[in-house]
Amino acid sequence: MAETKVGVITHYFGKIGVAVVKATDGPIAVGDTIHIKGHSTDHQQVVESLQIEHQPVSRIEIGQEAGMKVSARVHELDQVFKVNN
Repeated sequence: MAETKVGVITHYFGKIGVAVVKATDGPIAVGDTIHIKGHSTDHQQVVESLQIEHQPVSRIEIGQEAGMKVSARVHELDQVFKVNN
């Protein structure tokens, strides 16, 4: 499947399983299937929630950062790709 780079992980909160994702190359929306890749990370999941300042949002645009629940450990500077079905 084709993938398009859309962002980067800027922080990870391990105790609550939340990553801060910054949209650098494209928007990220709830419902998107994403693939997080890094030095020791290779994880695919559907975006189930995004929050900015503890407020739920359905989408972030280029330049915005949001908290995103992740189901696996990720690392700062991991690349975020949108999976194009």
